[in-house]
Amino acid sequence: MPATALRPRSGRRLLAVGGIVGPVVFVWAWIGGGLAAGGYSAVGDAISDLARAGAPTRAVMSIGFVVFGIAVPLYALSLRLVLPGPAWIAAFVCGVATLGVAAVPLGRGTDGWHGLFAGIGYVAIALIPAFAASGFLRSGQRGWVGFSVAVAGVAGACLLATVVGPAHGLFQRVGLAAGDTWIVATAVVIVVRGRLLAPVDSADPTTTWS
Repeated sequence: MPATALRPRSGRRLLAVGGIVGPVVFVWAWIGGGLAAGGYSAVGDAISDLARAGAPTRAVMSIGFVVFGIAVPLYALSLRLVLPGPAWIAAFVCGVATLGVAAVPLGRGTDGWHGLFAGIGYVAIALIPAFAASGFLRSGQRGWVGFSVAVAGVAGACLLATVVGPAHGLFQRVGLAAGDTWIVATAVVIVVRGRLLAPVDSADPTTTWS
């Protein structure tokens, strides 16, 4: 049953826009910064190297981190209103951790803190679709369940590969891109429909799970 009072769909939609803007700007920053940085390898170098202290691409990549860090928590608040379970918490944590990544760049003697925030963000982005799968399962939306499980698996496996294997820059990008794709896909649905799940009461199209 609904866990919170009804909220205007316009509010959910507005908040959900953050789930589109944040990932798009973030991906644009790492692609554009990578192309602009001389000697930089998207296969072997981490995204955070683009925001390293003294790097010519620091401003661009920092903007990407900050926009993502602000926009995704806003999206998380919308997700909380339309999907049961802790997926919204994982999204909120992912955004806040990304702000931490921006606040303590590599090359300033805070690499340990940077790694901690980055690790939290990586785990959180894989957990968003993993947590969401149960909410979709409860509502009988098998397609979303399969999509969510697949994204969680790809994101988790790729982000783990950034630690244990070569080509860590490539795996990092694939893992984050998978999670970002899930965020954007769900955000678009919320913006268009004002909800993710079928109404609790089919006679009342404004009622959603929360």
